[in-house]
Amino acid sequence: MNPAVKTAAKTPVGESKAVAGRAPATRKGRLSAVTEEQRSEIRELFDNRRKGYSLDAPFYTDPTLFTADMEGIFGQHWLFAASVAEIPEPGDYVTVDYGPYSLIVLRTEEGVNVLHNVCRHRGARVLTEAAGTTGNLVCGYHSWTYSPEGALVHASAPGEATFDKGCFGLKRAHSRVVAGLVFVCLAAEPPEDFDEVSRIFEPYLAPHELSSAKVAFQQELVEEGNWKLVMENNRECYHCDGHPELACSLFPTWGLTEGIIPPHLEDVWDRNVQADQALKDRCVRYGLPYEVLEELDTRIAGYRISREPLDGAGESFSASGRRLSKKLLGDLRDFRLGRCSMHLQPNSWFHFMSDHVITFSAFPINEHQTLVRTTWLVADDAVEGVDYDLETLTYTWKQTNLQDKNFVELCQRGAASPAYEPGPYMKSEYQVEAFINWYVQRMQEHLA
Repeated sequence: MNPAVKTAAKTPVGESKAVAGRAPATRKGRLSAVTEEQRSEIRELFDNRRKGYSLDAPFYTDPTLFTADMEGIFGQHWLFAASVAEIPEPGDYVTVDYGPYSLIVLRTEEGVNVLHNVCRHRGARVLTEAAGTTGNLVCGYHSWTYSPEGALVHASAPGEATFDKGCFGLKRAHSRVVAGLVFVCLAAEPPEDFDEVSRIFEPYLAPHELSSAKVAFQQELVEEGNWKLVMENNRECYHCDGHPELACSLFPTWGLTEGIIPPHLEDVWDRNVQADQALKDRCVRYGLPYEVLEELDTRIAGYRISREPLDGAGESFSASGRRLSKKLLGDLRDFRLGRCSMHLQPNSWFHFMSDHVITFSAFPINEHQTLVRTTWLVADDAVEGVDYDLETLTYTWKQTNLQDKNFVELCQRGAASPAYEPGPYMKSEYQVEAFINWYVQRMQEHLA
């Protein structure tokens, strides 16, 4: 298992894996536990959403809306689940839980399988650990046993002469592995444009060769906030003055453009412009893509990707900007390549440096809690204590994550107040507006 550290309302509104012979549990258009009257009220909330402003309080606090989110967003769209570095050998698995769903992401001899973690007998969880290694999958309740492909291979059924094991395999979810990242989708018919989007971002990530990386550390934080507040917080740097450790290497002008630079950041902006040009020159030299490409709310698989400079030495997330691991990833030939930054709707963001990679995923627990999982990856031949110091490697983003946790929780408490009303997004928060636009469009399509 990977090393890990775990930190621990308003009134409700009135490579693709074919699904083995059956549709996944989520069916388009179904809102379980939501009455027609509630659905009508939810539609009205979406229809009345004021563009350029944060959402009304029920979007962050209401359990019925959370149920709708789980089916309309997390039950229909492609999600980042894990990296192949977390399951390096056949038999290795991680379990991924969000809302009412639990999935097994399992490495096999042929690739990666994603199975619903629900026994076909009486619904018990089959695998109960967050990660591990297994051969066949054995339910601990009545020992029903499944192959790594999900087929039922053993079920003790005295007197059941006509019992057909072939009808009771584990349900499978769709999956894709792109540049070493594992994506899952529970919909019967997944959105098709993810294939096109993956062809866009894969060239940016491929040189880092995540298939030959390993996990240095994984952190899990439960944030007392709605999943949308977690994502909104991530999609802007308006609050980055609250990240002193991160500001050593990440330019706090991220998201700003010429003409809206505050006076106290003018020198930083000039330094950023110079560093950006130097980075572009290096990318041209090495044949690396670097342009900003973004379609955050204009397609179903919303994304943003770019390669951007880091401050200081420009190598990594350290106080000086210098490398945090002595080993380069993949076939990269230069440490000073800034960071390749990727945002994917609805639940993930990533930083790819030359010396290490950090993946982030947000998994909703309920309407007011979200699990944020952060994973640090280094080259497979990097040796802890020799090539990198674990505390130094993880320090900046451990601190940043705790600070973000506090910001999200401040917003959650505010959204629960009778005095709350939506406020305007600033120009530098355009990605927040794009995320909310994406969310509203997808949910309106689902509710229709």
